[in-house]
Amino acid sequence: MSAFLKNIMSGKKVVIGMSGGVDSSVAAALLKDKGYDVMGLTMRLWDGEMRDGCLSEGTCCSLSAVEDARYVCYKLGIEHHVMDFRADFQKYVIDYFVDEYKNGRTPNPCIACNKFLKFDAMLKKAELLGADYVATGHYAKVEFDKASGRYLLRRAVSSAKDQTYAFYSLTQEQLSKILMPLGELRDKEETRKIAEERGLVTAKKPDSMEICFVPDNDYAGFIKRRTGEETIPGDFVDENGNVLGRHKGIIYYTVGQRKGLGVTFGKPMFVLKIDAEKNQVVLGEKGTEFSSELIAEKLNFIPFDCLDEPIRVLAKVRYSAKPAFATAIPIGENKARVVFDEPQRAITPGQAVVFYETHGECVVGGGIITGEK
Repeated sequence: MSAFLKNIMSGKKVVIGMSGGVDSSVAAALLKDKGYDVMGLTMRLWDGEMRDGCLSEGTCCSLSAVEDARYVCYKLGIEHHVMDFRADFQKYVIDYFVDEYKNGRTPNPCIACNKFLKFDAMLKKAELLGADYVATGHYAKVEFDKASGRYLLRRAVSSAKDQTYAFYSLTQEQLSKILMPLGELRDKEETRKIAEERGLVTAKKPDSMEICFVPDNDYAGFIKRRTGEETIPGDFVDENGNVLGRHKGIIYYTVGQRKGLGVTFGKPMFVLKIDAEKNQVVLGEKGTEFSSELIAEKLNFIPFDCLDEPIRVLAKVRYSAKPAFATAIPIGENKARVVFDEPQRAITPGQAVVFYETHGECVVGGGIITGEK
């Protein structure tokens, strides 16, 4: 970076969320290189659970993660603070996660955490500290479009690491104060190389793949421990309501699931729907798990305020899904019907559907998939 540009950034204060991982470590280093006044902030979100006399900690909230974040900040010569966000995390992430599963929906806690914690609660704390921006170690790009006068969310250079799916709900106000320097990197190998060159302790730290507060991936067990309630068995039924067998409780299942049903049917069967009111899990044969339409609610759009007419988009129905051509059609206040050119597998209520431009890298917006068709 030229001395001129570095001087422009000098004095601009950035609070960066430091999880103790390699991504946030490198993001902090890159921001400092650009001349920002950087402060590291580790969010205390979750204390973990006592299980069999031992503390099971979350992957991003453990003592070792905090120590790694502190050491990286020391190495970079920046301040490091730990702040308590446990009450907000409980309300907006854990309670939401439990309630959605109990209601037969499959939540996305990472989207909730980004929306309410990292880019709302942390942003408010950053403003109190006099910061101009907040930053994270996510792979995405935020750019200001002079023609429209709006901030845009673009895919990361690394398509394999792109995380824009998780940020569709960000507002213009939030986007105007967010920095994501890793969006310009080619791949994770480049990130680790930078960390090694800077001598950061997190350089070879493995990525976290599970939900941070359920490190063993036993969602049903976590929900039972949080609620203190036993699951209520019910019926597996087909699409016509015919009883096929018994399930052990709706929290054990999600739309699209084939394995782990606990009952053999002599042929592959897939979860098509979870009816919490009737305590039923609807199953279907191979092929029936595909759908051509969905209804989305709680919509948010980034290049414009609302959906006034049908638009063509590339849509993703889950984080790992390939974008598919579709038409998003407004059907009421903050609600849309999404019609796909080709049927999509396991469209799951509670998950997000995220829209991208058909000819570009911009996120158009998205919403939460309902149980309606």
